[in-house]
Amino acid sequence: MRHNKKINHLGRKSAHRKSMLANMATSLIMEKRIITTTAKAKALRIFVEPLITRSKDDSTTSRRVVFAQLRNKYAVTELFREISQKIADRPGGYTRIIKLGLRAGDSADMCMMELVDYNDIYTNGKKAVKAAKTTRRGGRKKAAAETAPATETPAAE
Repeated sequence: MRHNKKINHLGRKSAHRKSMLANMATSLIMEKRIITTTAKAKALRIFVEPLITRSKDDSTTSRRVVFAQLRNKYAVTELFREISQKIADRPGGYTRIIKLGLRAGDSADMCMMELVDYNDIYTNGKKAVKAAKTTRRGGRKKAAAETAPATETPAAE
């Protein structure tokens, strides 16, 4: 039975798993989007979202706790300067996982993991680009009727 076994070990020892998650979190923070397997992305979400929440409070203690997990000072600086500004009003759910299909070599389920506020397509602040206006099949009759001169009936005197 697997009661209270929440962590996906990903087939690795704990030191390897922690290093891998720290490296993936650093890549996600620096690049804002990474492509990985779905199992790793779900494990990374559990790892990185508390760190992003911690970055909302810019204190020495918070920076030390995040640095102890990430072990990369450039990623910590990026997290506390840029990302914490964008996610300040978001209560949680900082990452998005978009499934991409199966990998060709071993049929592993692949996905793209990204920070939610850094995607221009889904953000509310920016409008999506409209496609060019297309006409429908029935549009010619309607357009022809509008351009033809209207006939007036003479009024009875």
